[in-house]
Amino acid sequence: MRELLTMWKNTRMIVLTALIAAVYAAVLIPFKAIPLVPGFTEIRVAQVIPPAASLLFGPAAAWGVAMGNLLGDIMGSTFGLGSLFGFVGNFLLGAIPYMLWGRLGPLSSNQEPTMRGSKQVAEFLIVTVASGLACAFMVAWGLEVLGLFPFTVLGSIIAINNVLLPAVLGPVLMALLYPRVKRWGLLWSDILDPADIGAGKTGGLGAWIMLLASVVGWALCLFLSLGGGGQLLMPGFAQGGQGGAVTVVAAGAPVALLLLAGLVLGRARTDLSQRGKKAA
Repeated sequence: MRELLTMWKNTRMIVLTALIAAVYAAVLIPFKAIPLVPGFTEIRVAQVIPPAASLLFGPAAAWGVAMGNLLGDIMGSTFGLGSLFGFVGNFLLGAIPYMLWGRLGPLSSNQEPTMRGSKQVAEFLIVTVASGLACAFMVAWGLEVLGLFPFTVLGSIIAINNVLLPAVLGPVLMALLYPRVKRWGLLWSDILDPADIGAGKTGGLGAWIMLLASVVGWALCLFLSLGGGGQLLMPGFAQGGQGGAVTVVAAGAPVALLLLAGLVLGRARTDLSQRGKKAA
């Protein structure tokens, strides 16, 4: 996690953050005119950007995607209390892919994300699903906490937005961009000083915590929001959107803490691109 904080000492990472935020917001804003849930979410073609940006630019993508989403809310007239959870959710959307890549044991290809083999494509799909569901959970749970909207609707729509298009177009985008970005020396692991990148033996643990918290947490809250286990919504929710599902709010709190813990324990791998350089 250290690089998520120390990157602000690096001018090139700051520039990349600003560029990612600008591009993400620029693609988001026009589609605000096609809302799926007015005032909360819309068709988001821009979701193809975060997984690829994360694997290429690491921490710059995490901050850039979060800031770009916030800028999109402000410029698209959807800014509100829920934007705080949108910021955190989109931060996870940009941070999780690069932190999970190469850290999932048998689920990892242990190769650079060049998308030249089926194992790499499979790993890309895994990290895309994990980050997409983490974002969907955080935003939908946050709005449930605020009593603004039920998890069932937003949790489902955001998950589809975050996973479907990136899963289809993401590998193609990575295959086109990764070799070029690497050749230009703009991979995040090439830009940052090694001393500013987190080190330690907790990378695998953090990655698995984030993966399981994302998938299981989202699925659990969706199940509870649908009335699973015979749980009931708080009185008044159906009438005016006030309050929220008690069980969803309660179950989501430890999931949010686990995602934070996974982020803190996570240690991104930087040796994969270096191996590629030595072999070239």
